[in-house]
Amino acid sequence: MADPYAADFPSLEFSRPDNHILKIVMSKPERLNAVDHGMHRDLSMVWQQVDRDPDVRAVLVCGDGEAFSAGGDLDLVFDAADDFATRVELMREVRDLVYNVINCSKPVVSAVQGPAVGAGLALALLADISVVGKSARLIDGHTRLGVAAGDHAAIIWPLLCGMAKAKYHLLLCEPVLGEEAERIGLVSRCVEDDQVHPTALAIAQRIVEGSQSALRFTKWSLNNWLRSAGPTFDASVALEFIGFSGPDVREGVVSLREKRAPNFTGPASE
Repeated sequence: MADPYAADFPSLEFSRPDNHILKIVMSKPERLNAVDHGMHRDLSMVWQQVDRDPDVRAVLVCGDGEAFSAGGDLDLVFDAADDFATRVELMREVRDLVYNVINCSKPVVSAVQGPAVGAGLALALLADISVVGKSARLIDGHTRLGVAAGDHAAIIWPLLCGMAKAKYHLLLCEPVLGEEAERIGLVSRCVEDDQVHPTALAIAQRIVEGSQSALRFTKWSLNNWLRSAGPTFDASVALEFIGFSGPDVREGVVSLREKRAPNFTGPASE
């Protein structure tokens, strides 16, 4: 029997690896699980249904194959640059993805292998417990694309790894490898690549066996740190999407497709 989630969120794959555990898979392995319009929508909305599902006690989220997610599909970026209505819709979905994960009562565990970029990285780091492989590469590529780092970074990076490291990696788009991500506190655990999924599943199983009220109340309480950063996050998203209306984002996309350094010429802002 097909999982009832599949009909509502067709861009994602769902399974039940154990009792009360819902596994959500971003599955576009031929494109490193890049996030297109459909997946962007589904990732923003699925958490409300998870929150209401009495059979789910823990969520395990991962990518299909050797990548977690290559981030936003470049066609999605161009569409945002070309059309105001698309920008407004995507901006709403960005806010919903972040706040819906934060407000979902069920603990979320991310299992991260390979690259985790953009919207995929947001999901990896917003998870309550993140497990990464040693070869994982966490990259916030917004400034390389020509827009502000807005889809999750301002709400959580400074809290996880401190302002100095956050600015270094976000301003320079400097990748963070698995072991370094654990060392600076950006993720919960780093393990050998072949142990990422078994470790994440074991953690989800421990969550299932725990006191559900205690776990959920603890998550809610701790996430007040993130809610208190809501105004900073909202401003970052607005500034990101202002950037989508400027010239630098087009040069960012073209240079990525041509595999060359960008030549940004857009006006600076004080």
